[in-house]
Amino acid sequence: MAVVTDEQRKQEVAEIDFGTLHELTGYWLRSAQINTYRNVRHFFFDEFEMTPGLFGVLEIVDRNPGLTQTLVANAMGNDRSAMVAIIDRLEKRGLIERRPSPVDRRSKALYMTAQGKTFQAQVRERALEHNRDFFAVLSPQEHRQFVDMLKRLAANSGESRVQNE
Repeated sequence: MAVVTDEQRKQEVAEIDFGTLHELTGYWLRSAQINTYRNVRHFFFDEFEMTPGLFGVLEIVDRNPGLTQTLVANAMGNDRSAMVAIIDRLEKRGLIERRPSPVDRRSKALYMTAQGKTFQAQVRERALEHNRDFFAVLSPQEHRQFVDMLKRLAANSGESRVQNE
């Protein structure tokens, strides 16, 4: 069985006619997102046995101690039921803990453990380092503009266009 190199794979793909896809911004956004995620995933999994989603939950809980699982799920855009499994995983690793909510007795508030704070600081530093390295193809100004544009797109639900029709 012959091994196909990355260069051969790129050449094969370069010869494919993508038609209208290459004219669609969403196609390029998705391609960039896949490339970014693939790259990030390697260092998260290899170095920290962590997914970008778990990192996001840890970052929110670290910066906002005492939030409920529901608020964290809403902030991350996750389903509440999926959040239970995520918190269970982080709790088993000793990174996060549930405590009774001081505001709502029916809810559990989330807090980082001392081990979790140390771990998150290490992961955060590597994430920032990776972000600098990955986006080094852009100038600092281009990167800021790109992030600003992405924020606007992320905030745009498309409702204004639908309402006008």
